[in-house]
Amino acid sequence: MNPLTSVAGAIITGFVLAVLLLLGIGPHQLNVLSLARWFHILSGIMWIGLLYYFNVVQIPGLAAAAADKGGPGGAGVSKYIAPRALLWFRWGAVATWLTGAWYLGKNFISAFTFAPGYVTIGAGAWLGTIMLLNVWGVIWPNQKKALGIVPATDEEKAKARRVAMLASRVNFVLSVPMLVCMAGASHGLPF
Repeated sequence: MNPLTSVAGAIITGFVLAVLLLLGIGPHQLNVLSLARWFHILSGIMWIGLLYYFNVVQIPGLAAAAADKGGPGGAGVSKYIAPRALLWFRWGAVATWLTGAWYLGKNFISAFTFAPGYVTIGAGAWLGTIMLLNVWGVIWPNQKKALGIVPATDEEKAKARRVAMLASRVNFVLSVPMLVCMAGASHGLPF
């Protein structure tokens, strides 16, 4: 069986290759802190990658589909793609936050209280926390209405689509300074 013919097979193959590579480089490279960082980066790519997909591809694409009176519309995306993407999106947010907390470890409180030397990573952690709360508290409840996962009138669906889109745009905007802080904390921002 070819592992590339399924999502699960591809994910497992990627992890197996990563572990083999690390073991080939040297088992000393495999420690708890490096695993926390690796999982944080991996889950963050999933989360923020989907955030960018929604804002740069799906939202404008669905708007174009709705405006195209003779076209196929966006029903296929709304029924099959959006729910699956939102599943990975919201759990990617949780995984990113939890692995970030794991990676911070004993420095968690220092980061969240902006202790000297932790201002940059603390700002990034707070931005990520706000974004996580936005995903679960605003975007997901409204997407459930917009996609018909929970009952809602047409008026409630229209309002939910707008609220979810604006909340997603807030996260899109916050992701830029959040990523600057995350990269800057380990790559030399002076604060």
